[in-house]
Amino acid sequence: MKDVMNIMKQAKAMQEKMAGLQEEMAGMTVSGQSGGGVVTVTLTGKGDMTGLSIDRSLLKEDEGDIVEDLVIAAHADAKTKLEAAIQEKTQAMTAGLGLPPGMKLPF
Repeated sequence: MKDVMNIMKQAKAMQEKMAGLQEEMAGMTVSGQSGGGVVTVTLTGKGDMTGLSIDRSLLKEDEGDIVEDLVIAAHADAKTKLEAAIQEKTQAMTAGLGLPPGMKLPF
């Protein structure tokens, strides 16, 4: 019975940590760049795009396709950085819990 109570306490503590982590991630922002920094995209921790910066040198009539490709690449860069930051914070939070390798949170 003592083990069950201990497991319940750990589960409650984990739930509280996850809520804190989700709140922290919601307030986080990351930026991704492409074209050597001529396009920058900013995302929130929830993945919403909140900023887009395009260097004025790209705003030429015949470079529309290039701008579109650079925006997509900058968004992909920002999303990759966001996913890495979330994974890093989740791993730090779950260190010492003895979860099986490959188990992802939240379940």
